[in-house]
Amino acid sequence: MAARPSYVERAAAVLAIAALASAIVLVVVGALSSWQGVVTTVIGLLMIVVAGWYVVARSGLTRILAMCAVPLGALLLVVGFIVASMSTTRVISIFALVALSIGSARVALHRSARSLRRTALSRTPAPPARQPVLIINPRSGDGKAETVQLVERCHERGIDPILLTPGDDLVALAETAISRGADVIGMAGGDGSQAQVASVAIRHDVPHVVVPAGTRNHFALDLGLDRTDVVGALDSYHDGVEHRVDLAVVNGRVFVNNASVGLYAKIVQSAGYRHAKRETALDVLPQLLGPNAVPMDLRFRGPDGTAYPTAQVVMVSNNPYDLDRLTGRGTRERIDGGVLGIVAARISSARDLSRFIALEAAGRPRRLPGWLEWTATQFRLDSDAPIEIGLDGEALTLDPPLLFETVPRALRVRIPRHAIGRSPTAKAVHVLSQSTIVQLSRVATGRRPSAEPTTQAING
Repeated sequence: MAARPSYVERAAAVLAIAALASAIVLVVVGALSSWQGVVTTVIGLLMIVVAGWYVVARSGLTRILAMCAVPLGALLLVVGFIVASMSTTRVISIFALVALSIGSARVALHRSARSLRRTALSRTPAPPARQPVLIINPRSGDGKAETVQLVERCHERGIDPILLTPGDDLVALAETAISRGADVIGMAGGDGSQAQVASVAIRHDVPHVVVPAGTRNHFALDLGLDRTDVVGALDSYHDGVEHRVDLAVVNGRVFVNNASVGLYAKIVQSAGYRHAKRETALDVLPQLLGPNAVPMDLRFRGPDGTAYPTAQVVMVSNNPYDLDRLTGRGTRERIDGGVLGIVAARISSARDLSRFIALEAAGRPRRLPGWLEWTATQFRLDSDAPIEIGLDGEALTLDPPLLFETVPRALRVRIPRHAIGRSPTAKAVHVLSQSTIVQLSRVATGRRPSAEPTTQAING
């Protein structure tokens, strides 16, 4: 777990915010006589700061695009200065404050950038597989494997395809393939299937290849794979890089993404869930949380040890998600942090229910007053009856207590050399948004940046 910000980082966060605010004040005061000058200058100023923060805190294509945006922002800034007839001294002061804000933000938030660099450095070039095997679920993702002729593409590349047929034991197939000499084993299917094959791969310390032939392919997304390029994932076998990622287990069952208990465990069992997660959830929620609904028997302890007798939503994930919705939306910045992400939502009234549905639909569930969120290496959930659970999207029922644990860096994963190696939508640094201000404010007050694993609960 990351250490709390140092005094230098805290001071830098304060300075970054103060310098940006001071620059905006100088612009407004210096251009009061020309509203065109104010607008042009402020737009240019914000463009420079936004692009500058991306340059110092991101990598890859995003950073390149941000570097291209800096000169455009500078041009607008200069035009604004000319229109507003600002003095040379004021212009120099504004540029100095912009540079100070960007530089200070880099110091304050440098851990996010270092995290991305660590991810890139952890990717080790892998030798070509000698006896590659890919297990294919032809029914997954509405027949995606058949659509792209995955079996034929495997034969062309010297990969042994094994078709999963109704009634087959997926774990047994993987065990047999490895016993016959497979030195790299892959799975073309959904995340539940990925977890089963991964559980076999870790037992034999064999590299695992993820081929995104399922419906959602969340694991592939957070590994940095292009989910639309099913065939391209086969490059992992002969032109790939390897790194280790975490897995999570509940009562001995491996999962790669998350386990949902409570409302969403019931929603997973709804007929339309796989193809319309959000719509299905919004239809079912009122039925499960109405005035006659019985409180769910889900007992647990929060991040500070407080005992909670119930919760309507409990989600435990393999590393924390940057959630905008609990109905399957969200990404992870990393899958090698060695922690579980734990979320619990408590809904105690009709007003809370309506607010929860509205916040869920708006993509802001964290604003619910009964929301708890933290990280840990273990988590226990008790009940007096068997617990329905959605495990990587698969509906199961397990006997209590549910014991969740992280298994750090357990799985050797191979991805193609051309893959970016991290979720393209994960928000390592939320630049110049409310989240960025909150992030800098957290550092300034001595708390961990929100992009890193945190043990703090969020209430309201």
